[in-house]
Amino acid sequence: MNDLALVVRLESDATFAGLGGVPGVVDVEIRTDEAGLPYLTGRDLKGVLVESCAEILHALELQHRAGSWAHKAGWLFGNPGSAVGDGGHLRVGRGRLPADLVSAVRRQVLGPSPTLARSDVVESLTAVRRQTAVNETGAPRQETLRSVRVLIRGLAFYAPLRFTGNPDPAALALLAACVMGLRRMGAGRTRGRGRIEASLMDSEGRDQARTLFGALREELST
Repeated sequence: MNDLALVVRLESDATFAGLGGVPGVVDVEIRTDEAGLPYLTGRDLKGVLVESCAEILHALELQHRAGSWAHKAGWLFGNPGSAVGDGGHLRVGRGRLPADLVSAVRRQVLGPSPTLARSDVVESLTAVRRQTAVNETGAPRQETLRSVRVLIRGLAFYAPLRFTGNPDPAALALLAACVMGLRRMGAGRTRGRGRIEASLMDSEGRDQARTLFGALREELST
């Protein structure tokens, strides 16, 4: 099954930092393309799947059932200490907004007769939040005010998934479990940001996570 996509819907504003901002305007920016459209990197998305997988394997270890599933995790994501280039068989593409929206915006920003400015796109899909550190008494620390650009809730990002081998039902079941285990992403989680709903869509737009999860569910029910 090579026609799957990881879909991440933001249920709260989310902070995906990684770029320096403009002094005096925004301290931390988000990643955007040449048309101003935000995106999530494949590396970041794969990283949260690996974290989710680690939590699942830990739970299985407590039940002494992790053996074969650890092997499937290695097949998907690679093993700790693996050589460069041996990162498992799962490839996670860039998470983009819906294709029709991306196409329309790019035409209006980058077309021969632009009707939108790049900055307009950024400002319509993001917001700037300001935060400050506090001391042990709860009072704001001096000179710690920072402004961070966030993605606004309600946005959905679609990242194509590709396998360099043929995944068996058990590997797909573990991948589905990892997706179902995703709850938050990005920074500012303790401040209520980054709450998400993740799904595993096929080419027909159907969520296959619970269906593919069947093999692992059967294992846990025995």
